[in-house]
Amino acid sequence: MSRVFHLAGKIRAVAPYLATEDEAIEVASALAARLAEGSSHRDRERILPYDEMELIAQSGLLGTTVPSEYGGADISNAFLAEVIAILAEADGSIGQIPQSHFYILEALRLSGTEEQKKYFFTRALAGEHFANALAEAGTGVAGDIETRFVPDGMGYRITGRKYYSTGALFADWIAIFGKDHQGRLAMGIVSRRTDGLTITDDWDGFGQRTTASGTVLLKNVYVPADSVIGYHSSLERHAPLGSLGQLLHAAVDLGIARAAFTDMVGFVRGKSRGNRNIGIETASEDPLTIARAGSIAVKIEAATAVLERSGRKVDAAQISPSPEAAVEASLAVAAAKILTTEAALEATNGLFELAGTSSTKESLNLDRHWRNARTHTVHDPVRWKHHAIGDFHLNGNVPLPNGQF
Repeated sequence: MSRVFHLAGKIRAVAPYLATEDEAIEVASALAARLAEGSSHRDRERILPYDEMELIAQSGLLGTTVPSEYGGADISNAFLAEVIAILAEADGSIGQIPQSHFYILEALRLSGTEEQKKYFFTRALAGEHFANALAEAGTGVAGDIETRFVPDGMGYRITGRKYYSTGALFADWIAIFGKDHQGRLAMGIVSRRTDGLTITDDWDGFGQRTTASGTVLLKNVYVPADSVIGYHSSLERHAPLGSLGQLLHAAVDLGIARAAFTDMVGFVRGKSRGNRNIGIETASEDPLTIARAGSIAVKIEAATAVLERSGRKVDAAQISPSPEAAVEASLAVAAAKILTTEAALEATNGLFELAGTSSTKESLNLDRHWRNARTHTVHDPVRWKHHAIGDFHLNGNVPLPNGQF
């Protein structure tokens, strides 16, 4: 990778090596306590979490999925999902930002050359952050890619505009997706500081407000040939790529659900008033409130269990690759995505239902949980997850390999 080494940009201290899954959980939990402190303020003022993302980069978490043969701990995807849920519970936006990082590393594992794996996995172990420039607006069908890698000497040039590039502003490396000269999907990894690459924070969604999910403008960007990965090969067979990406999206929703439930419990216990007209002195004694809180708690518990189980299915598909294992993982993750979506929406709606009118004060900013849940759960709508699961059981059809399954 000699031709891309000089693109690495500013050198930072090497991140610590996390050797075990328990270490990853401990580090994520410690980080979450710090991230939660300013979460509401950052959301309200749209303050981007540069410092917070640097803490994550320096924590060692970004290298935890690197395969063991390349020096990583290769933690279970069930534990990785819990790490993301912990971060998302502290701050929903921050929880979403590393999702594409781990997706890109999985695409590298599945489709990269040995030289590419050795180089880029080493960068991840050092704490460097990868983000995507994938989605395009204005195409005939969502998910279509029109950007092209045009051959130029020992590499390629690429021009285009990418949207929903979550976390690109915080990243060290940008994975640009486009089509090669044969019309096949490819992924070129370049430094964020590459000439001709401009990242704009123009994301204006009402939720997930500080993910920096804005625009990446590519103007004749040079991509060395040895940093272009044959991404198409990951989609020509059933492999645990889309399932991993969706697993982590589900984990974000679970974290948001947990945050909303925690705030609801605290508010009902300490601030919500009872109703003397029906003989209830404190809100937490209301039997209907108690039952509703229990219902939400059960949904979160079920979502947590199914997320962990589906993470193990993704593990199995990575360890013993087969079309059958990959399909099983995809369907299990689809079920988890459904349950975490339901948990997030029920918990965030239930917060106001049970906490009462005073919980809607703007100064409290509790609505950020609902805004985050409603915004993030429309990623890859769950109606298609229901369809895929039903179509498999009724007709034996399996979802096509793509970023959503």
